[in-house]
Formats: sequence, structure tokens, C-alpha cells
Amino acid sequence: MAERRAEGVAWIANHGRMADQGLLVKRLRDDDDAVRGFAEQGLWRLWSRSGEPAIDRLMAEGAGHMQSGRFDEAIAVFSEVIRRKPAFAEGWNKRATVYFLAGDYRHSLADCREVMKRNPFHFGALSGYGQIYFQLEQYDKALLYWRRALRINPNMSGVESNIEQIEELLKEQRGRAI
Repeated sequence: MAERRAEGVAWIANHGRMADQGLLVKRLRDDDDAVRGFAEQGLWRLWSRSGEPAIDRLMAEGAGHMQSGRFDEAIAVFSEVIRRKPAFAEGWNKRATVYFLAGDYRHSLADCREVMKRNPFHFGALSGYGQIYFQLEQYDKALLYWRRALRINPNMSGVESNIEQIEELLKEQRGRAI
């Protein structure tokens, strides 16, 4: 039965539309590890498809700039994606990521908000919020967003580790305050 669920997840990942995302989100809690992994990968695939080849090419170009550390170029490309297709949440998410990498947390937070307006299941943006607030030493907010990300996708072991780390840090801080 897990094999059939995995096949269904793969089909949605490759051929589905954003309206199908709820089916993949549900499979993030599947009994089978492989199905859960396919569902997470499938959501990223689904989210990355704009439905327009020109936008998809720009996304690939922007990702190349980002991976090469050319943040200004990446921001410009993702800004063009957003200008052309503002409803496409992943354009906002990629630009939020570049802003984060560039240390521009204010703009990264603003873009994360735009992602969540367009896709409230985007556990990547929620995790990004946590990373930003952690860097800003706003640990309670970081914890809040990381927990929200885990409620959607309980398979994020890195986020679980972040939560454990921050809970210990907050415990130590509160202990010193007494």
C-alpha cells in the first residue's frame, strides 16, 4: 500500500497543480518514511513550477546567481519574477532566501510575509522566519515559527534540532535572570 501512496505522491509532484498541495501536505504524516520524503520533495517541486516557461527560466537563472554568491544579481532576477508573476509564492521565497544570505533580514522578513500570504503551507518560509529571528536574537519568535513549520512538516529534523537548541538557550537565559 505504501508503494501505491508513493506513486500517487510522485504523480502529483510531477503533474499536479497548487490546488493539489493539500494531498501532499497530508502525506507528510504518512506511516511510511519513503512516502513522507517523497511528499516533501513533491511539495518543493510543485511550489517551484510557475506554469510559465519564461518564469521558470528566470527562477533557474536566479538560483544560479544565488548559489554563486552573486546576491545582487539574484535579487534583481527574483524581483523580475515577482514583477511578472506576483502571485507565484516561490519567487518571493527565493528572494527572501537571498536577502537572508546577504544579511538583509528586514527585507527577508517582508518577503516571507508575502510567501505566507500566497501559500500558508510553506514550511520552508516558516523555517526561514525562524532562522531570521534566531539571527536577530529574538529567540521566542524563532521558536514560534519553527514550531509552526514542524506542525506542517514534522519531518524537518534540522528544525527539531534548532528547537532543542533554542529551548536550552532560553532555559539558560531565564536561569541567569533569576
